Amino acid sequence: MLEPFDGAPIQLLQFDLDGTLIDSVPQLAKAVNAALVSCSLPPVTLQQVAVWIGNGADMLLRRAWAHSSDPGIGPEPQLFSALRQAFDAHYHAGLDKDFALFPQVVSTLARLRQRGFKMAIVTNKPHPFVMPLLQASGLATHFDYVLGGDLLPKRKPDPMPLWHVCQQLQTEPANSLMIGDSNSDILAARAAGMRSVGFTYGYNHGQPIADSAPDRILDHFSQLAELLLVTDKD
Repeated sequence: MLEPFDGAPIQLLQFDLDGTLIDSVPQLAKAVNAALVSCSLPPVTLQQVAVWIGNGADMLLRRAWAHSSDPGIGPEPQLFSALRQAFDAHYHAGLDKDFALFPQVVSTLARLRQRGFKMAIVTNKPHPFVMPLLQASGLATHFDYVLGGDLLPKRKPDPMPLWHVCQQLQTEPANSLMIGDSNSDILAARAAGMRSVGFTYGYNHGQPIADSAPDRILDHFSQLAELLLVTDKD
């Protein structure tokens, strides 16, 4: 039995996307490798991409570049721009394939939605990719607000995106819960003054989510309903 949260009631659930709701490593790896090949660089592996995810597309590509070329020399601005354009084109074209929802995501979101929680996506993924992926996965209708990583001056682990979502959905941070799989999610929640849930199955740069000390650690997405729907008898 999971111990419920003490304190102010939770009204708003803010979800990370990659590594929390969707396993998008295969489609990201395909786009990264297509971009690297376009710049005459060798491809990288799925496992490497999984470790590099979480800080936005630019950081993902810089990590891939550092691995595939001279690690002491970053790409020239013009070359990096070409790398990013190639990534964007390949990734956008493949958003409807090569991904999987983590187990019981749809049924759990539906239960939470039915119980009246406000729900939002707050991700470091560039915003133009977020809604097409949500639509392709069938998740778009579950959320009241969607925030990509390039719409505000700062992104997670800064608290700005979480505060912005609270403002948009008229909810205090104390009544909000950040749900993710990475250190960036947990640090952002702590700085924003809200509680957090960390999943053990996500990416998190290869580090255990327990090292980030979220308020609750869960192994399966369905446990979120057990945690939040403490009076549920279904």
